[in-house]
Amino acid sequence: MATKVNVTRNDYKVFYPITTRWMDNDIYGHVNNVTYYSYFDTAANNFLINHCGLDIHNSHIIGFVVSSGCEYLAPIAFPDKIEVGVRIDRLGNSSCQYGIGIFTEKEEQACAFGHFIHVFVDRVSNKPVQIPDDMRKNMKKIEVTLSS
Repeated sequence: MATKVNVTRNDYKVFYPITTRWMDNDIYGHVNNVTYYSYFDTAANNFLINHCGLDIHNSHIIGFVVSSGCEYLAPIAFPDKIEVGVRIDRLGNSSCQYGIGIFTEKEEQACAFGHFIHVFVDRVSNKPVQIPDDMRKNMKKIEVTLSS
C-alpha cells in the first residue's frame, strides 16, 4: 500500500501558470495522464527561456529529454487553472534533473509531481556538451538539496 505523499508549494522555487484545455480531459472527465508530461515540458522550457536565456531557435545547444516520471496524487480537469512548480534536483556537467510539481490554483498540496531530465547537446552534432556557465549559474538559483 502506498503511503501518503506530502508535496507542497514550499518544495519548489519558481512557478508557471498553465490553463488546462478542453482537449486535455479524457473520457473519464479528468486530465489524461500523458498530458502531465506536456505540462512538465512546458514548465522546464519556460525556465530555460525566461531564466537561463536559452534561445530555442538559435542557441548552439538544445536539451534532449532522456527520462521523466510522474506520481499522481489527485485529479485535475478542464477548466482548472494550474501552476507548475520547478526546481533543479540534480545538476551535472551536461544534464540536469528538474523536480516538477503540479498544483491547482491556490492549493498548497500538489496534484502530481515528478522529474524531467534534460541532457544538453550540440544542436548540430547531437553530442553532449557542458552546460554553459551563465545557464548553470541560473540553474543553481533553483537547485535544492534532496535528502536521501
